Amino acid sequence: MILNKTILILEDDLLTLSKILERLSTIEQDQPYDFSVITLTNYQQVEHFINKNPAIYVDMILLDRDCKLAGSFHVVDLERFGADRVIAISSVPEYNKQAQARGVSRVVLKDYRNLDAFADRLAEEVEDLIKHLPIREDNIVHPK
Repeated sequence: MILNKTILILEDDLLTLSKILERLSTIEQDQPYDFSVITLTNYQQVEHFINKNPAIYVDMILLDRDCKLAGSFHVVDLERFGADRVIAISSVPEYNKQAQARGVSRVVLKDYRNLDAFADRLAEEVEDLIKHLPIREDNIVHPK
């Protein structure tokens, strides 16, 4: 049995994104999980592909704040997905506090001077959050 978890990554910096994906790959190798990853780099994508699509379900959201096109990833409908499934990852403490005001309790402050340490800490949070996510029947894959 393999558990599939869908992670929505709202991050516009490609170097940061590459570090996050590298750590997710490591987690996936060590656990009975498969990750399905959705990555968006601007707020318009969030509004069109996520907020307006009732069929989209994600297990977890990695939430930056600033994004391309001079907008904010905070447009994501956190109430629909549940703030308890979100890890705020802005480099600006005030933006993480804004996410916390919306119910987000998990925060990993992004440090552009040391992205590897940031990505390591984020990986720890992801692994911990996975342990607390409910198992849904449509997340279970039975290998043939």
